[in-house]
Amino acid sequence: MPSKEKYNAQQIQVLEGLEPVRKRPGMYIGSTDTRGLHHCVYEVVDNSIDEAMAGYCTMITVILHDDGSVSVEDNGRGIPVDLHPKLKKPALEIVLTTLHAGGKFGGDDSGYKVSGGLHGVGSSVVNALSSHMRAEVYRDGKIHVQEYKRGKAITKLKVEGKTKKTGTKISFVLDSEIFDTLEFSLDVLMNRLRQQAYLTRGVTVAILDERKDRPEEDQKHPRRYRFHFEGGIAAYVLHLNESKERIGSPIWFSKDTDDGLVEVAVQYTKSFSEHVISFANNIHTTEGGHHLTGFKAALTRTINAYARSQSLLKEKDENLSADDVREGLTAVISVRLKEPQFEGQTKSKLGNAEMKTAVESVVNEKLAEYMEEHPSEAKDIVSKCLLASRARLAARAARDSVIRKGALEGMTLPGKLADCSSKDPADCELFIVEGDSAGGSAKQGRNREYQAILPLRGKILNVEQARLDRMLANNEIKSLIIALGVGIGDVKDLSKLRYDRIVIMTDADVDGAHIRTLLLTLFFRYFPEVIGAGHLYIAQPPLFKISKGKENRYVYTEQEKEAVLKEMGVSGEDTQELAEPEESEESGESDDVLADEDVEKEVVKKSPRVNIQRYKGLGEMNPDQLWDTTMDPESRTMLRVTMDDAEMADATFTTLMGSEVAPRRKFIQTHAKGVKNLDI
Repeated sequence: MPSKEKYNAQQIQVLEGLEPVRKRPGMYIGSTDTRGLHHCVYEVVDNSIDEAMAGYCTMITVILHDDGSVSVEDNGRGIPVDLHPKLKKPALEIVLTTLHAGGKFGGDDSGYKVSGGLHGVGSSVVNALSSHMRAEVYRDGKIHVQEYKRGKAITKLKVEGKTKKTGTKISFVLDSEIFDTLEFSLDVLMNRLRQQAYLTRGVTVAILDERKDRPEEDQKHPRRYRFHFEGGIAAYVLHLNESKERIGSPIWFSKDTDDGLVEVAVQYTKSFSEHVISFANNIHTTEGGHHLTGFKAALTRTINAYARSQSLLKEKDENLSADDVREGLTAVISVRLKEPQFEGQTKSKLGNAEMKTAVESVVNEKLAEYMEEHPSEAKDIVSKCLLASRARLAARAARDSVIRKGALEGMTLPGKLADCSSKDPADCELFIVEGDSAGGSAKQGRNREYQAILPLRGKILNVEQARLDRMLANNEIKSLIIALGVGIGDVKDLSKLRYDRIVIMTDADVDGAHIRTLLLTLFFRYFPEVIGAGHLYIAQPPLFKISKGKENRYVYTEQEKEAVLKEMGVSGEDTQELAEPEESEESGESDDVLADEDVEKEVVKKSPRVNIQRYKGLGEMNPDQLWDTTMDPESRTMLRVTMDDAEMADATFTTLMGSEVAPRRKFIQTHAKGVKNLDI
């Protein structure tokens, strides 16, 4: 028995001020990786956006400085600097050093009618997680300055000159003790700031990158961007549909209700996927909420009512389903309310039940008005929905056929699937392998206890340009769906997933990349829950095998190959002639030279016993090599597929896999120069 220890008031730990933020940063910003790093910038920007929504700010500037700091400046009213009547401290210091302090909690006489700040903790949380912060407030003709370190004021509030402008400038350096990385992505910040500019009509948001050594992915961008959209969310919808074939112009409407402002923009496209995103006080509610529920209900009801009134739906026809009216739909729903109730600290879902009624009422009224006033566009929309309905019925028959076939055969798995013996999904992983040759190596090299292999023949159907019924007629896709076990369409159940890790394993060439993209498109469009839950991976097989005497090294990039050769005392300049073919490993003969006629061969003049084998395909690898390099959990490298930016992912899949050729040509022309080792 363990000894009884005292458990009394002395054991209760009380964290004061901003200590709890530094103790548990993930509770306040979600994580301490790159996502949390950027979230800190968003929080400071959100305070400026609140000023813009209140009607006091027209310009917000974000600067990435070369010393690693970030500054956010606006031309709003400026944070108050007078002494707080109770705490006897400047209001600025209280806002930046105290949780739940700000002008967003009062009644009608508070500083803001609506706000999107992090429950009043945004700026103070960023302060707590910064090794240094400097606040400059421009108001009353003066420049007021105060500095902080890890959430505590290190100087008193002082005046450093005069000014005619108003506003606030917050500069901060995030703490390396807290964050895994301090490298900001211009791309990520730019997308967020563009989104905020769309949502806040009339405000200009600028970003300037002053860093001398920019990350490689940011070097393709100019250093300066300015976003200003008078079209608001209607322009946002046009932006989202940029590479899609559109039906009519965006439909936009807004109305101020007793519960808050409701603003909606919708546009249909000829694609098969829906893209509906929702915001509450400019905060992206990734998990939706009552405002999104109200929109979906009203959309279905209004389109059905119009179709009935115009006899586009006959009496004997069943109503259009929610899925029918949302096929090909792009919509942005933005609500602004006085007291938002978000579920979770990172605000992924809106909990205000009254917003369901408010949005439903506005959409019912305004969308019905639009359809009555624009009969031609309304008829095109209903025709699109009716086509989706007919395809849904055909898809249901095809889906039921797949499920019924599995049930009749006792849920027999595809014949080509080499399943694992373990029945615990948490232990199991499925390798989706390109071709029978690679599949054969994988089946021999795998651990049969927990690794299953599904070889696919050729390239699967591009589901970006096909509905569910056509998709289910494809045998390779059908085999994959049955192997996954989760079902498809409206009968999907993620809890029935048979494997915890699903690994796409294709050759390191153009065809392999194409097959990988087709599979990613399938998962993104029809199994996003699998990606969201972190079950999808991409295998990283080696590009080269470098042999010297008895030593074999596997490398994954050209740069790594050069580093290994340098380590072995040779370089690319020493390569002069081709090596003699090496005997196979099984023969036990000389390992001085290389073994396969189908692989590229190089010889190093000064080190004749150094041989480089370039793997063109997984099928060229022996089973034990494939296990050692790509399948062994102890030594392999895999990339997990995430959906951190679903909007960008949707645009990319539409561009690369959609029916419109012009955006794809533009993409190829833009990125062609950045392609390395193109295999033609």
